[in-house]
Amino acid sequence: MPIKLTIVSPVYNEVEVLPEFLARLDALIPTLTATCTIASDELEILLVNDGATDGSLAVMQAHLKPPYALANLSRNFGHQAAITAGIELARGEAVVVLDADLQDPPELIPELYLTHLKGYDVVYAVREDRQGETWFKRQTASWFYKLIAALSPVPIPQNTGDFRLMSRRVITAFSQMQERHRFIRGMISFVGYPQIGIPYVRQARGAGTTKYPLSKMLTLALDAITSFSALPLRFTFWIGIIVSIIGFIYGIFTLFEKLILHSTIQGWTSLMIVILILGGIQLIFLGLIGEYLGRIHDEIKRRPIYILESLTHGQ
Repeated sequence: MPIKLTIVSPVYNEVEVLPEFLARLDALIPTLTATCTIASDELEILLVNDGATDGSLAVMQAHLKPPYALANLSRNFGHQAAITAGIELARGEAVVVLDADLQDPPELIPELYLTHLKGYDVVYAVREDRQGETWFKRQTASWFYKLIAALSPVPIPQNTGDFRLMSRRVITAFSQMQERHRFIRGMISFVGYPQIGIPYVRQARGAGTTKYPLSKMLTLALDAITSFSALPLRFTFWIGIIVSIIGFIYGIFTLFEKLILHSTIQGWTSLMIVILILGGIQLIFLGLIGEYLGRIHDEIKRRPIYILESLTHGQ
């Protein structure tokens, strides 16, 4: 019988929250049958072990029964790579991506699926409120979405994560994109097709600690910007033009003072300040160019996004 829906859940060191997460997925199965007419043999729940080292794999293996399946990656490849593995391995006509930390409620999945049946290829969950997050994280997230909206030619919905439903034709198009530095919510927006958002309240983490500390959030933001916009490079070009014009004008003024007015040029301190500022700007711009070159280098190597060690279906 064809699979109507696959729920993909990447898991990395979530042993403290996994039992409750799996229990809520178990409770969701009869709800899907009642509200969405999805029988248990038309459902697939694909857990993706992203190299967990805390006992999460043993918990998932102990829970392996229909309709569960377990994709075990050879090591930790990162959140976006684990989601990619789950999407590409999913057999369902529709696929929902759901993290295991219980910040995104599994109980919202029936609403996502019923909205999809109205003709939408992507149904993404929009965070109306972000409980359990610090002011700093909420504010930086807001700044990031405003920045990516200003830079990217592809409209990317604000206040969304990877919690969303995708149709089979979206998955087919997504699988054709083999870039190594991934920003999946942007890639799904790039695919197009009818998309709609559903508001929800994002809960505080069920247990354990976040797997997205500031360093990883900054890396994801950099991947998003460099993957979806060349404007930073164009910005450096125009800044260079403006600084060159200012320098040319200042040079003419200096020659005028020296040759026409015969005045002594004072300004060793100001000259050093200008040199230091321009040197700093040049180093920043070289670093930015280096980021783009580094990504080109990674793409040219064509290494796999993830390596699958095993794929097991519940018996």
